[in-house]
Amino acid sequence: MDARLAGRLAELRVERGWPLEELARRTEISRSTLSRLERAEISPTAALLNKLCAAYGRTMSQLLAEVESEPPQLVRADRQEVWRDETSGFTRRSVSPPHPGLRGEVVEGVLEPGADISYDGPAVPGLEQHIWVLAGVLEITAGDHVHEVRAGDCLRFRLWGRSRFRCPGPEPVRYALLIVLP
Repeated sequence: MDARLAGRLAELRVERGWPLEELARRTEISRSTLSRLERAEISPTAALLNKLCAAYGRTMSQLLAEVESEPPQLVRADRQEVWRDETSGFTRRSVSPPHPGLRGEVVEGVLEPGADISYDGPAVPGLEQHIWVLAGVLEITAGDHVHEVRAGDCLRFRLWGRSRFRCPGPEPVRYALLIVLP
């Protein structure tokens, strides 16, 4: 998966005619980090991947779906793509069958206690998110609003600016994220 993702990131940059310097300027990611990402020498963190998705106008799920082979109609639990950002303590499972043309998707997220991930902005402005906490507590900041979402609670919002996902602990938080493109 990392090699296919690296290849797709390089393709997207070349399709736009951007040298590494231009992509670095647009994402505020160093040229050397971008180069290493495109050569699959390192795996992107969730925050880096979000910045790249924003530059390319895609959600993370859309990008990950583009590196899949033929998109299936049904994805069995043991075949769902799982991506881990060990640095931040975030695990992301693509639950819904991936397809770049779909407007909605379902993702399972798990944050370890103390995990704190900030995003500069959504990959797609106006992105609608429904976050249903299945276990634990999730603190979500969307724009200027901070929400404490507990097991069984569901938060819905459209995202235009910064966001932050934090697990205050003491146990991990597991949640379903339903994403709807504007």
